[in-house]
Amino acid sequence: MDTLSKIKEDLITALKSGETFKAETLRYVIAAIHNAEIAKGKDAQLSEEELIQVLQKQVKQRQESIEAYQKGGRSDLAEKEQKESDLIKTYLPAQMSEEEIRTLAQEAVKGSGASGPADMGKVMAVLMPKVKGKADGATVSRIVRESLVARS
Repeated sequence: MDTLSKIKEDLITALKSGETFKAETLRYVIAAIHNAEIAKGKDAQLSEEELIQVLQKQVKQRQESIEAYQKGGRSDLAEKEQKESDLIKTYLPAQMSEEEIRTLAQEAVKGSGASGPADMGKVMAVLMPKVKGKADGATVSRIVRESLVARS
């Protein structure tokens, strides 16, 4: 079963069981997916990879909202956003650990012949296709930068 079908099925289950929070969150997610399909073009269907990108964008938006709410002293809203983020993450593929990313980053540094931070683009070009959808780009970037700084 593809991810969109699973989300729609879970929405129906949530509605039947009276889980309003889950139903509301899944409706937002389905709306975001629908908007992405409209942006793609008439009668367009998102591939599984594009669907994952939409879900990751939704999680990222929620993380940014959490930070803003915490700065504003609104822990109640931050908590709600965190619950939404956690729910959306259940539909994403398992994320790689920092250790796994670090190992792949070191292999990419060796494979690309990078010698310092100036070669970050080369390393990222090799590494990102391997971790796409399984790791946050900011985390990958930070780990690659650390590896290159340690190497120079």
